Amino acid sequence: MQEHESKPQEVGSLDVICVNIFVLGDELNAQSIKIVLTSETDLFFHFTQTVNENDFEHMQNNQKLMINFSEYLQVLIKMFNSCIKDPQSFLAIFTIKQNGIAQLEFIKNMEYKFIELLVCQFIKSSDEITKENITYRYNVIKSKNGIMYNRLKDISILIKTKNPSLLMQLQKTAKYKNLIYPLNIIWNLCIDNTQKKGEDK
Repeated sequence: MQEHESKPQEVGSLDVICVNIFVLGDELNAQSIKIVLTSETDLFFHFTQTVNENDFEHMQNNQKLMINFSEYLQVLIKMFNSCIKDPQSFLAIFTIKQNGIAQLEFIKNMEYKFIELLVCQFIKSSDEITKENITYRYNVIKSKNGIMYNRLKDISILIKTKNPSLLMQLQKTAKYKNLIYPLNIIWNLCIDNTQKKGEDK
């Protein structure tokens, strides 16, 4: 991932990006395709690309693509999977520009040359959409933590009945009760920071 501000490019950082692809209509006959990029390390990283047949025609002409819009979804899936399975040969470089525009380049390493396969243009999502995404992710984590806490509670009751000394040893080693609340506090702070940014505008 790189940031570009109309100056010589700097070496980017290696980051894990979460990719979600949404299709309007049937997969084999999509009306539009939306890609959402998020990051587990940066809650405010949220970029989208939405492409319909007209948009793709523009991409096709600019990049001299040899595929039709009906094949775009499968090509995207193939590109992302190639980057995951063979990162030495297939690269995904995400460049963020200062005006909120970004691009994702799929590049193949031919050992003697890098070949650009596909370029996808992205835009930074609005503060409202980013806030909704953070809230959703917070609720998912909170729900998972609740399930985990209840499960651990049931297990501790069972162990306490069968072997009380073992329970005391596990509590000292794992301290599982302290794993739940700090995570909630961190996510609460993230939500509060997002709300404050919205109020400042």
